[in-house]
Amino acid sequence: MPKAYFISDLHLGATYNAADKALERRVVAFLDAIRADACELYLLGDILDYWFEYRYVVPRGYVRFFGKLAQLADAGVKITWIIGNHDIWIFDYLPAELGICVVDGVLECDILGSRFCIQHGDAVGGSRKFRVLRSLFRNRVLQKLFSGIHPRWTVGFAYAWSRHSRLSARQRGDGACAPGQQRWLDAVRVWCEERIAGGDPSRYYLFGHLHRGVEENLSDGRKLIVLPDWPSGEGYGVFDGENFYVMQHI
Repeated sequence: MPKAYFISDLHLGATYNAADKALERRVVAFLDAIRADACELYLLGDILDYWFEYRYVVPRGYVRFFGKLAQLADAGVKITWIIGNHDIWIFDYLPAELGICVVDGVLECDILGSRFCIQHGDAVGGSRKFRVLRSLFRNRVLQKLFSGIHPRWTVGFAYAWSRHSRLSARQRGDGACAPGQQRWLDAVRVWCEERIAGGDPSRYYLFGHLHRGVEENLSDGRKLIVLPDWPSGEGYGVFDGENFYVMQHI
């Protein structure tokens, strides 16, 4: 029976994760394991901890992961990458080389006969500072200016920023019940219910970004699902045409 698979927030390449290479190998093993029955694969953002494509060069690393995605795409698996707030700057290289579809924002689609509304989640809620940064990061003029800076400066700066942000969150104790995470989840619930009230036919509302798994019932029997991140929980989603499951790593 064909199935659709969903993963989120791998943060491959993160300098704060000492076991990053081992994480990449586990992800590759997972992709290898689902090859037999996967018809679709959805990557819900922050798959890479940082990525910026220059016109003629791309960052080093991720060879095993990219190779496995290419293998799946060549075998006929439909792969959709919904960018997050860490892997924003995917342009034309990955789609052309790997044969995948890249989506920035909300994806509404039918998967195995059911309607899904999918996004990373960084566009919902968040502090004013976060929303301003998100807007700046997507500004085409600023992207062009950023690309003019030599990678020896930008790559190191980006990884240092990500590391500082993650370690600061840990020091503040931003765990599963942290106020910021709860505010985000409350905002997501409101966002979903407003879409349902407006006639959105989606059966499943699927997010990443939170770094912990959530499964809740919404109005009219709809489902809100937030996928856990991989470095801490290694959870993934699977839909078989009838039910959606959040599973632990194979």
